Amino acid sequence: MSEVETSAPARPHGVRQADLRVSADAQQVPLVRSLAADIAMRLDFDLDAIEDVRMAVDEACSLLVRSAAEGSSLFCSFHPELDSLRVLAHVEASAPVPPSDDLMSWQILTTLASSVAERVETDNGGHRVTIELVARPGEAAAR
Repeated sequence: MSEVETSAPARPHGVRQADLRVSADAQQVPLVRSLAADIAMRLDFDLDAIEDVRMAVDEACSLLVRSAAEGSSLFCSFHPELDSLRVLAHVEASAPVPPSDDLMSWQILTTLASSVAERVETDNGGHRVTIELVARPGEAAAR
């Protein structure tokens, strides 16, 4: 199961917000990673920045998939902005464990993106784990 939807008026470079929902399965992460790289390319990110976006989204989605409840979906929303790409990704998780508990993966993610935030919400016995990252051309490489 995978589904891509674009919405909202065209943003910078004619790129619209795109939402993608796939099974929360490691085999689906390359699809999400490819969409992220395509959007970064359309926003005129340079090659290094495109690769940073690709790897950051891969790392974020891999973290989320590992904590996903069986049979759940991975949802990613890509928001093009004037000088950046904001990505929100979440899964319904089996436990309220923040992604930053995986120290090595979290360190890689925070190195690749300009900013990263996480949140864990619990509601009616379910847990939603969310990662939000912002990528700006040239910032990750400059660190």
